[in-house]
Amino acid sequence: MTEPWLLGRYEIVAELGKGAMGVVYRANDPMLNRILAIKTINTEEAGHEGMAEYEARFYTEAKAAGSLNHPNIIIIYDIGKSGHLVYMAMEYIEGHELRELLAQGQSLPVVQAVDVAAQVGEGLAYAHQHQVVHRDIKPANIMITPEGRAKIADFGIARMRSSETRTQTGVIMGSPKYISPEQVVGKRADHRSDIFSLGVILYECLTGSTPFNGEGLSALMYQITNHDPAPPSSANPQVPVMLDYIIAKVLAKAPEARYQSAADFANDLRECRLQMETGQQGTGPALLTTRPPIPVAPQAATAPIAQSPGGKSGEEDAPAPSPTKGISRAFDSQEATQRLMRQIGADGTTEFVSTKSISATSISRDRALRPGERPWGQRENVIMAATVGAAVVIATVIALV
Repeated sequence: MTEPWLLGRYEIVAELGKGAMGVVYRANDPMLNRILAIKTINTEEAGHEGMAEYEARFYTEAKAAGSLNHPNIIIIYDIGKSGHLVYMAMEYIEGHELRELLAQGQSLPVVQAVDVAAQVGEGLAYAHQHQVVHRDIKPANIMITPEGRAKIADFGIARMRSSETRTQTGVIMGSPKYISPEQVVGKRADHRSDIFSLGVILYECLTGSTPFNGEGLSALMYQITNHDPAPPSSANPQVPVMLDYIIAKVLAKAPEARYQSAADFANDLRECRLQMETGQQGTGPALLTTRPPIPVAPQAATAPIAQSPGGKSGEEDAPAPSPTKGISRAFDSQEATQRLMRQIGADGTTEFVSTKSISATSISRDRALRPGERPWGQRENVIMAATVGAAVVIATVIALV
């Protein structure tokens, strides 16, 4: 019988896959009688000059991921080095990569897509609270168990925001289709870049394709920084309008216009799912955070609400309902709403054009008049009659002279 290959104290059982930075094995821990996954990096493949950087990045990953303990994040048990191999022992997950579920342009059922994105959002919220930014959120780094639990894997280029490591300007770290606009231009990726990447994944889960699909890297980078994708409901009629608004906000080009925390994003997705399943609003459990919310940049003041000619405000003068339909206040984004409206067009449905800066009265002026209804009030009619009379008198005087 062939003796198992040992890596440290771990018995290597089989190879699970290869990534850009190393190989992942299925292994056994004989001391705890536990099956786990071992991720390795061959530092020799980086060359003599890059060996130290590779190894340092690997230990950075271990330091970042090893501090996280959350149901939606793969647990790190141990790290070590054996010869030219550095390795990390982690939780072994029975299941499939989300990438496999999206193979060949397949989409997920809307409820499942929302649930997966909400779970990943909750895991990211926990990581961000502990100052860890993943920076490479993509379907290949999300595992789905047979029970439907989503788990984030491979904090391979994760960054401790408090660490002293730096990324060279212009060097893109992450998978091109899922990176944020600020990553494209070489700016520092913070927690909002993870949120953008998760929004791209949700769009792909709903439609079967990513929102940015330029031919070639340059065209793709241009789309990410300049192109506003069509609402997912245009490709999948099963997607509710609420999700169109959520997607419009999470894919905003400017980080300050997006969700400012993954917890807010996850809460809105949970609320959206609740409304899809029950039609009820506001009864879903909110994701608790252990830190104060990240401050949001102040928004421009809205225009005053129009009033009726008599100065009295009736029911028709009240602001129209917010298009967020009861989801969290953090969703409120004029920029995202206006961008979505440019995409779907105002079909005459006032429900979707209502914002805090547009009154019900101003919207109602665009509709057809009812039988017997006049377009102007009494004051406007008097002014018009007086103007016409004065014009007639002046014309008569001119003719007599």
